[in-house]
Amino acid sequence: MSFTLRAVKVPPNSVNLEEARSRVFEFFKTACRSIPSIMEIYNLDDIVSKSQLRSIIASEIRKNANVTNPKVIDMLLFKGTEELNNILEHAKQRHHVIGQYVLGPQGLVQDLDPKDQGLSSFLKNFYKSNYF
Repeated sequence: MSFTLRAVKVPPNSVNLEEARSRVFEFFKTACRSIPSIMEIYNLDDIVSKSQLRSIIASEIRKNANVTNPKVIDMLLFKGTEELNNILEHAKQRHHVIGQYVLGPQGLVQDLDPKDQGLSSFLKNFYKSNYF
């Protein structure tokens, strides 16, 4: 299996916070420009809209809004760029993208309920009596 690896160019470290901030905005623009191809690659049209994906990207960036060290911001930008490249190169499967970015960490709505709510009394007693 042969495929071409694109070299991820690591820019020099940001000198100050303003330069790091401008790089964050450039990354956000790049990520938003790649949304149509992500929607096409992973066939996400029936699940999420482009504007919802844009807001998901913005919320992921805002999670680290309190970071003020330019070196840490550069490291986060590198990780974000690597993640974006993995998504665009189809290194993730559809359910990975849906689980990480569309559904989020809370998962499906039915997964929020306690797992043993629908169990019969027989199964509850069985699970209590067996130690596994």
